[in-house]
Amino acid sequence: MTPEIIRFTKMHGAGNDYIYVNTLLYNIPSPADAAIKWSSRHKGIGSDGLVMIGRPSTADADFSMRIFNADGSEAMMCGNASRCIGKYLYEKGLTSSKTIRLETLSGIKILQLHVTGQTVDSVTVDMLEPRFEVAGQFAPRTEAEAEGKLEAGGKLFKGTFVSMGNPHFVIFTDEEGLADVETYGKLLEHHEAFPARCNIEFAYASDKDTLRTRVWERGSGITMACGTGACATAVAAAKAGVAGRSSKVVMDGGTLEIEWSEKDNHVYLTGGAEFVFEGEVALP
Repeated sequence: MTPEIIRFTKMHGAGNDYIYVNTLLYNIPSPADAAIKWSSRHKGIGSDGLVMIGRPSTADADFSMRIFNADGSEAMMCGNASRCIGKYLYEKGLTSSKTIRLETLSGIKILQLHVTGQTVDSVTVDMLEPRFEVAGQFAPRTEAEAEGKLEAGGKLFKGTFVSMGNPHFVIFTDEEGLADVETYGKLLEHHEAFPARCNIEFAYASDKDTLRTRVWERGSGITMACGTGACATAVAAAKAGVAGRSSKVVMDGGTLEIEWSEKDNHVYLTGGAEFVFEGEVALP
């Protein structure tokens, strides 16, 4: 039997690259298997994961998004992927609206498109309110862990737990400490304090309103950028007095602008999105 052929689009937001498939046109019966096979940098298309754009399950949303990491695990939310979807939907003519309600596993996110002519220059995503205690995401076993002190690989880390729908642990360090993400990111991702694993950020304030961040993404490892991770970093920095409520977060793949609004306590993420290439691939 000839395998079914799927048309895909590869996009990135600040270097955080995913394979996008319009499931209004194509069915992917085993998205976890597809994500693993297609995401391979050497034997596949190469990406941080697979994003499926589809119909929402509620009239309160316009479209839906499902994300599968490179290891096949399903993610709850991705800020970079959300911006890419906004550009994809508008520039491919699937919507003419500059405001899109996107259903995700962590709720409906509002995308505001910033457009010149028919080109989406950037997208602002309402990431909703950050949370600092979420059952099933952060389960400290000791008073020290409740204070954000976690041991990994014989080293003690002090960080801040922030949920942006998905879990993050933000550790502030100096510039040299950013390299720790390579050695300790995976260990902290699987720490027992995180029942569902966790995204790990190492960051430092390069100036009052600029944060330099490196991220270890749950299920994908080191990535060029992470939208929810940038939001978590900015929130943790504002909470600790390291930065104000508006900051630029510089990641390996680019810079994202974050505002933690005092008006509604929502976090707003703004950044660009880019098409990389399109192609066809067989279902696994």
